[in-house]
Amino acid sequence: MKAQVIQSFGNPSVFQIQDIPTPEVIPGHVLIEVKATSVNPIDTKVRSGFVSAVAPEFPAVLHGDVAGIVRAVGEGVSKFKVGDEVYGCAGGFKGTAGGALAEYMLADADLLAHKPKNLTMEEAAALPLVTITAWEALFTRGKLASGQNILIHAAAGGVGHVAIQLAKWAGAKVYTTASSNEKLEIGARLGADATINYREESVQDYVQKYTDGKGFDIVFDTVGGENLDRSFEAAAPLGTVLAIAARSTHDLSPLHSKGLTLHVVFMLLKILEKEWRKEYGEILEKVTAIVEEGKLRPLLDPNVFTFDEISKAHEHLESGKAIGKIVLVNKW
Repeated sequence: MKAQVIQSFGNPSVFQIQDIPTPEVIPGHVLIEVKATSVNPIDTKVRSGFVSAVAPEFPAVLHGDVAGIVRAVGEGVSKFKVGDEVYGCAGGFKGTAGGALAEYMLADADLLAHKPKNLTMEEAAALPLVTITAWEALFTRGKLASGQNILIHAAAGGVGHVAIQLAKWAGAKVYTTASSNEKLEIGARLGADATINYREESVQDYVQKYTDGKGFDIVFDTVGGENLDRSFEAAAPLGTVLAIAARSTHDLSPLHSKGLTLHVVFMLLKILEKEWRKEYGEILEKVTAIVEEGKLRPLLDPNVFTFDEISKAHEHLESGKAIGKIVLVNKW
């Protein structure tokens, strides 16, 4: 089969199209005919070697997000049958059977779910990693409940745009930040009750404006860096801050003085540890139902790439100009 392979870490030019053996199905796994994948920041970090500890061995086929059709079912798998349309974040990392940048992908069935019937393959491939991340943060860790107010940073980001929709589905009052009117309009279309241009309003100003100075029950920081400090500032006393980018150094005194709870979500952990994988397949089955109810849809960047344009797709994500998720279709 054809695959995009890397032999070493490096810039987006390290990808090479190669013919490699089609995987044989093994117990607990299914063989997927890959129809689409999407690019996540973790994929570029794995490619560059920034997170080499979670990278697969070379030669490596990258990318976790996949949507496709089951072509073979391994022993012990009862959830899927040949011909099923599935999606998940199921490979491209240490300890997995292979990534999605190939004609076929061998995937642990525990990491997969049935694809929503009302989404295309491209749309479905955009959802798994960012949606699992948002679900883990909002519900598994943050315990978001109906009636709470939540501030979600980066309305048009991969995780942010999904988090807005899931929080509204859960009955929360949702506020979101973005850097431009275009992105603020996206946040409003996705259901946010109020949108905030963080370049024009200070944290103190919008906390006063929307919470009478009390702060938000939950703040979800999908950005990291200095924005995590701004999230501490925006949270209400005894509130919760959720973070997905915390490889940085911060003054934790605001957490102490306000009695805040900080949860850091690193979604790859439950892929790297096999005993936790089933949780992700279960989350995605719930997500499928929400999507089919019309309560969640992915935001796709207008630039759609083919598998032979993988270098361009990574360059586009790293440029910071993407809106929503960057999708690739399996064409060569």
